Amino acid sequence: MAEENQTTPDPEAAAPPPTDGAAGEAPPNAAVPAPPPTPPAPTAQEVAELKDKLLRALADAENVRRRAERDVADARQYGVTSFAREMLQVGDNLRRALDAVPADKRKEGDPTLAALLEGVEVTERGLEQTMAKFGVKRIEAKGKKFDPSFHQAMFELPRDDVAPGTVVDEMQAGYLIGERVLKPALVVIAKRPPAAANDDAPKAAAGADAGPSGGSPGDDG
Repeated sequence: MAEENQTTPDPEAAAPPPTDGAAGEAPPNAAVPAPPPTPPAPTAQEVAELKDKLLRALADAENVRRRAERDVADARQYGVTSFAREMLQVGDNLRRALDAVPADKRKEGDPTLAALLEGVEVTERGLEQTMAKFGVKRIEAKGKKFDPSFHQAMFELPRDDVAPGTVVDEMQAGYLIGERVLKPALVVIAKRPPAAANDDAPKAAAGADAGPSGGSPGDDG
């Protein structure tokens, strides 16, 4: 009785599913999806616009590179500007010390004074040579045409031997650092001498003395 109630397994149901091919592979008769449509070719206007954008981007990158190089060069050359300006005051004081010694004292031949002056002059030259290593150079002013970019006029001096506007004297030296003015030169410039007030007086007197050369027609009668 128990044997009759026992269920006999179905061989087809117990068989594992077929394993041909990869798992989840579509059957041979499945529909293949169509490839995506090919985008249209860019027009000539679009190509020109893209080319223009590319050129602009390259130009901007080149400008940034050049600006960075210029900033680095300026920082290297002009980074000591404030320090150089302060050191120039030391040089001005050395020059004032030399100019304060009268010429007759120099001619007396005092060895102590001569040694002192020589030491100050050597110090002044050494300072200028050191400043030159950092791009600081003196402005050549005397005998040059007055240039407000490099010179500062202190006063004018009447001179008839040079053209008006010529720098005839330098009260204080000026300096450049690179191409920039570190300190303008304090100069004296020439101006045309004023004309004498009595230049025309002899001419006027000579004209008055000449008078009319002949009498009037009625004087003969």
